Amino acid sequence: MQSFDEFKISNQLRYAIDDLGYISPTPIQSKAFPVIASGKDVVGIAQTGTGKTFGYMLPILQMLPFSKEKHPRVLILVPTRELVLQVVEEIKKFSKYLNNRVVGVYGGTNINTQKALLEEGQDIVVGTPGRLYDLVLSGALRLKSIKKLVIDEVDVMLDLGFRFQLTNI
Repeated sequence: MQSFDEFKISNQLRYAIDDLGYISPTPIQSKAFPVIASGKDVVGIAQTGTGKTFGYMLPILQMLPFSKEKHPRVLILVPTRELVLQVVEEIKKFSKYLNNRVVGVYGGTNINTQKALLEEGQDIVVGTPGRLYDLVLSGALRLKSIKKLVIDEVDVMLDLGFRFQLTNI
């Protein structure tokens, strides 16, 4: 695909893409969008800086209708707090004209603050496996409502010893 217009995305997403100065999709974005939009599972492998986050988020945001539902519908697992912050920031940029609620959860910060944010209601939760596991065990995060699951950099998570948490989430 040569243009984001070929993705047939909402005007709100198109405006955000224009604001960010993106002109055409990268190869990973072109290949991932139609597959993710069709609801199929995807394994995407590409170098850092090729737009993988945008590649999986664009179709997810396109398919995520407004909802007042309290429990999240999208769960994104990433290996580090730095990546949580980066992915949350990217989602906020893409969601500029949408009404999506997104929160990042990770260790090293007050879990009660994160529980309160989840209690307020979120559409998308981005987090590290350890903190997500703790939030699920405490009952603050319900996984029954999750419609889309993204495991970003699973190789790094396994290298960091998160196999138990990944298996149990």
